[in-house]
Amino acid sequence: MDSAYTRTFEELIAEGASVPTEGWDFSWFEGRATEARPSWRYAESLAGRLGAARAVLDVQTGGGEVLDFALGRAPSVPALVAATEGWPPNVAKATALLAPRGVVVVAAPEDAPLPFADGAFDLVASRHPVTPHWAEIARVLRPGGTYFAQHVGPSSVFELVEYFLGPQPEEVRRGRDPEGERADAEAAGLEVVDLRAERLRMEFHDIAAVVHFLRKVVWMVPGFTVEAYEPQLRALHERIRAEGAFVAHSTRHLFEARKPAP
Repeated sequence: MDSAYTRTFEELIAEGASVPTEGWDFSWFEGRATEARPSWRYAESLAGRLGAARAVLDVQTGGGEVLDFALGRAPSVPALVAATEGWPPNVAKATALLAPRGVVVVAAPEDAPLPFADGAFDLVASRHPVTPHWAEIARVLRPGGTYFAQHVGPSSVFELVEYFLGPQPEEVRRGRDPEGERADAEAAGLEVVDLRAERLRMEFHDIAAVVHFLRKVVWMVPGFTVEAYEPQLRALHERIRAEGAFVAHSTRHLFEARKPAP
């Protein structure tokens, strides 16, 4: 029998609450949770684009894991690569990981202007930005430059969100709508050249995985703590034991936009 089914609720909760949450390395979830990946394979696609770029900015890089992966597979490395990150533990992690590749990691709050000159980059990338700041992205791109990113879409993992928070207002469910982002990008002067969306199956196989996920992706259930949601966690633990994995669905969209050349 799987070890998760022989361990107590308290043991699983303690484990999920103790795993470090820095960075965007999700390897701890192996065997405990799964998520289907988008067909466009963002990190591999980014690697190919890095080979054709001279100056690159990765916005909200997290722990730098995706950029590090892409740089390791790029046919050539751009002369200049910079990254921004707003959460201090991730700044430290990204710096340690990316500095050996010559990447400059800049501590910058996610809602602040990008600390770079106008037209500094011919490629701006981002994987799962909290909010894309279109005017700033357009400003730091050179004419003819490209924004290439994977965004979280509307109602992502809302089966889990609404299990804890109850039904959400329609305006919340529609947040991060790709067509709304298209309009915002165009309003900032960018031309959207590719926009694709997919809905992807997720499975949580034990309550430790649920706890770690909600501690790591903090905007899903704001203010989440084990103590505050202990009754719901216990009920979900029993449900998983009785019925199998808790199923949810993430939403992702691939976004490519270009700054028009003069």
